[in-house]
Amino acid sequence: MAFIKKHTVEPVAADERKQARDCASLVAELENADPKARRWAARDLTDCSDASAMLVNRLQRENDVSVREVILTALTALGDEIAVAGLVDCLRSEDAGLRNEAIEAMKQLPDEVALIMRALLADTSPDVRIFAVNILESLRHPEVESWLISVIEEDSQLNVCATAVDLLGEVGSAAAQAPLLRLKARYADEPYIQFAADLALQRIAAD
Repeated sequence: MAFIKKHTVEPVAADERKQARDCASLVAELENADPKARRWAARDLTDCSDASAMLVNRLQRENDVSVREVILTALTALGDEIAVAGLVDCLRSEDAGLRNEAIEAMKQLPDEVALIMRALLADTSPDVRIFAVNILESLRHPEVESWLISVIEEDSQLNVCATAVDLLGEVGSAAAQAPLLRLKARYADEPYIQFAADLALQRIAAD
């Protein structure tokens, strides 16, 4: 889902923004029944103090996809600790769409997300750990391989390890060979782990 727009925000006609644009008014507009009003409020709020907290609060309750898109774009632009923490909270949502949108947003913040990646990979929720591995796919960070090796060495959940092995097949080096062999031994009766680990080992050997 491509919600991060690189082009300049289009000009806005005066009658499209009838409310005052001070920060207090913008926060109030985030609760407006009209999605258009909420979209413009989310766009304009980024210059206000506590913008990330206000946007995160709205994001958790927002059902309109177009408004969520603007909020996520704004949070990605802000990229502070509150914004990142809010995106992490979305990974625990029952709303699959919101979870996927948050994953895509976090992929746009490699430096900020790298600071919390070890914590995400050690999260008590296996689903969150799988989402963290999915984020690693495009993080382009020098520690990606070592993080994935830690997952297949230390994580007790089969599905988390399987997700990490798939990615190791793309980014792994000789450093991953011994851990992959140990994973195969640990899950000797799991056909998918055997297949994915063998494929990763073949790709590493061919490089």
